[in-house]
Amino acid sequence: MLMLIVKYAVTAAVIVAVSEIAKRTDRIGALIGALPLVSIMVMIWLYLETKDTPKIAEYARYTFWFVLPSLPMFLLLPALLMHGVNFWLSLVACAALTFVCFWLSALLAQKFGLSLFP
Repeated sequence: MLMLIVKYAVTAAVIVAVSEIAKRTDRIGALIGALPLVSIMVMIWLYLETKDTPKIAEYARYTFWFVLPSLPMFLLLPALLMHGVNFWLSLVACAALTFVCFWLSALLAQKFGLSLFP
């Protein structure tokens, strides 16, 4: 139970820290936010709790394939916002684009023998 509380506290602290930094300087906030901090924390938690390095390796492999289809969102969101589209509508559009990109990536990955979704 203590480990779960520590995981929540550390993870929340990282997210709060990045958002606070981003309020002060968008570039540094974006740089820190772009770092794979969540993935690194997950790998650390997995290692500390399981020591299952093959599972961690698979997690890292799948994370790579899931990062790629999320990248177009970071191009669409600023374009929509700079053209005056409402923030929430822009976010919904980006979520929809990301969903479509995930689906297309999964189809493409299947052609190479990689199943991204169960």
